[in-house]
Amino acid sequence: MSQATKRKHVVKEVLGDFVTPTETQTIVKIISSRGNNLHETVTAQGEIFLVSMPTKFRKNLWIKRGDYVIVDPIEEGEKVKAEISFILYKDHIQYLQQQKLWPEGFKEELLERDVTNKQQEKDDEKGQEEEVSNSEDDDDDSDLFVNTNRCNYQYIESEEEDEESQEEDDDKEERTENGS
Repeated sequence: MSQATKRKHVVKEVLGDFVTPTETQTIVKIISSRGNNLHETVTAQGEIFLVSMPTKFRKNLWIKRGDYVIVDPIEEGEKVKAEISFILYKDHIQYLQQQKLWPEGFKEELLERDVTNKQQEKDDEKGQEEEVSNSEDDDDDSDLFVNTNRCNYQYIESEEEDEESQEEDDDKEERTENGS
């Protein structure tokens, strides 16, 4: 099977299926990446351990800090105690919450995250409104970026040059009126 076909099937499986954890599987939150496809996780009870990313997910799907995954325990592991079996996205989390399978320890974190996201959106909207009102009041260019790698030229317009250019324009208009 080619790499592209494999990737297509893995992505379709992860995004399309709604999986519920079995008795041996647990839902954990990714704390950090340790490299070599190892990730540090925490359970809803606060237990911290390492999990490994299986080869079918490597270079096909990516997870980051704060994501939730379903893991299968590894009995013989000392440091690495589980292997990722499923990556949970927003719609998967909502499905598990509706089925009342979501761990109690993670419910509070999701509620806090939703509240902070809503507050940030409101703050962003207020900030944008203030910027618009401030930009209408001030036409100051002092906050613009200045490239220090270029020479700073000062252009001085004198009134004499303006008068001369106006006279030249008047002369051109007279010539066109005379037909020359």
